[in-house]
Amino acid sequence: MKPSTTAERLQEAMNIRGLKQVDVLRLAEPYCHAYGVNLGKTALTQYVSGKIVPRQDKLTILGLALDVSEVWLMGYDVPMERKTAPIPMEEDERSKEFVELFNQLSTEQKKAVLYVMKGFLEKQ
Repeated sequence: MKPSTTAERLQEAMNIRGLKQVDVLRLAEPYCHAYGVNLGKTALTQYVSGKIVPRQDKLTILGLALDVSEVWLMGYDVPMERKTAPIPMEEDERSKEFVELFNQLSTEQKKAVLYVMKGFLEKQ
């Protein structure tokens, strides 16, 4: 059996999820911003048509946007699903804010915050 191409896999992922190229670009936008990668309409069209194979950075962005394994996207015979789900951008930013604020607390304040958090978790 002939291995799939990246173009075929992109099209397959888009079909499974009912996405158009404009949807993929919209889904990729937060990842592009977070990782400083530029993914334009022309490039995506060329990837989907098979004229150009995406570089690793673009492949990663597409994998994140489509929630598929980059290795699968490259055409290899591996599961389509990502091994680890990406952290939604808003959660990642919230975590960063929490760490920054937590680090500004005194040792006693940190103990109090941890005590309260553990109390919330025990009630679940």
